[in-house]
Amino acid sequence: MIGFYNYTVVITYMSVLSACTSVCFAFGGNIKWAILMLVFSGLCDMLDGPIARTKKNRTDTERKFGIQIDSLSDVISFGVAPACIVYNVAYYLSSEGSKWLTVPAAVAGAALLVCAVIRLAFFNVSEEERQAVDGTKLRDSYRGLPVTNVSLIFAIVSLVSYFIGGNAFVITMIVVTALTAFFFVLDFKMVKLHGKKLIAIGFIGFAALIGVFLSPLKGF
Repeated sequence: MIGFYNYTVVITYMSVLSACTSVCFAFGGNIKWAILMLVFSGLCDMLDGPIARTKKNRTDTERKFGIQIDSLSDVISFGVAPACIVYNVAYYLSSEGSKWLTVPAAVAGAALLVCAVIRLAFFNVSEEERQAVDGTKLRDSYRGLPVTNVSLIFAIVSLVSYFIGGNAFVITMIVVTALTAFFFVLDFKMVKLHGKKLIAIGFIGFAALIGVFLSPLKGF
């Protein structure tokens, strides 16, 4: 079979499957589990790079495949899935007679998806250029907000459901989605975290996961 199936990319495939599950939950009205699956995709993405780098005899073809499959996975996990979530938040959680909120939600979701695709394509090109100069040395910063951050952002925003609900929560999600899309393509320097700082982000993500699970969001 074509492709690679070793441990360096399996976690990326898990991220895709989790994102697909998130989409199914979202359209089924299970917002809580849709966001939980999105956060799980984010945790998988956080781990795939460090895990891949543990394989010392990784060929150049395997490395390039890893870069491509990671970006393709990110389109689904952090573009398609959150776009579906924000639309269904508006569809299922807006107050009676306020289904018109699905329109701005669809626009915000579409903007997020397009900006995620633009950012990922730009990252791939700039990463090729950087590696031509620096080799495989790890980068120390990003330009713009990495798309994977949408999983943590959605998790944190969903915790607002402890305090507000109905249209107020829906509008909050729409505004945050639109702002996230904007920051995907805004040209600013963002430090890339490594080592212990990355572990701290992982703990924050796990704490957010628990917070979402216990939240009053619509779910099973």
